[in-house]
Amino acid sequence: MDAVRVALLREVLAGTEWIQATRRFATALRGAVVPHGGGLLLVGSAAYEPWHLAAHLDDEAAWSGLPELSPTLVRHRVPGGAPAHLAVGLGRLAAAGRGETLLVVAPGQPGAGLLERVHDARRNGATVLALDGGDRDLHALAHDALAAPPAPPEEAAGAAPDLDLDTVQHLVSAATGENSLPAPRGRRRFRDRLARLADGLTAPPPPRW
Repeated sequence: MDAVRVALLREVLAGTEWIQATRRFATALRGAVVPHGGGLLLVGSAAYEPWHLAAHLDDEAAWSGLPELSPTLVRHRVPGGAPAHLAVGLGRLAAAGRGETLLVVAPGQPGAGLLERVHDARRNGATVLALDGGDRDLHALAHDALAAPPAPPEEAAGAAPDLDLDTVQHLVSAATGENSLPAPRGRRRFRDRLARLADGLTAPPPPRW
């Protein structure tokens, strides 16, 4: 149902900055990863682990025929007995370098320790992207960033709707798996989009996460 939700959400957000912003960021992510044959590292903060985004990107990699989009989830704490693909610790960031992409997802402050590791990865040649709440220090390190700030007060009438970070991640992951920009909007185009998404949902690939 997530894919159908994304399609409906795009209709609701049509005319706002979010559609263009999430597609722009998705294009930057795909452009950083695909030419290098993969090398996508996904890391959150100590308080937030983006496993949901990892699963969505893994699905998009399978459905789009772009295995390069499948990420390696880097974890601050690896529980005992975790499977190999969920047992990659922060030490992996020390080896990040040219040809790899580090996607940092942090709704709050990323923390000084993570920022230092991100700085080292960038200095070693890795491309740094950030999906966050607008942290100034993280944005200074990132080659590209997309912020999902807190929603404005209800009295801010007429303001463009702001989205939480989880919703932005859904939009970005869906756009990352798209091989081309969508055709001009229209009733028929929207029905075709929903039909294609529904077909994809009936035969999903075996989940890794």
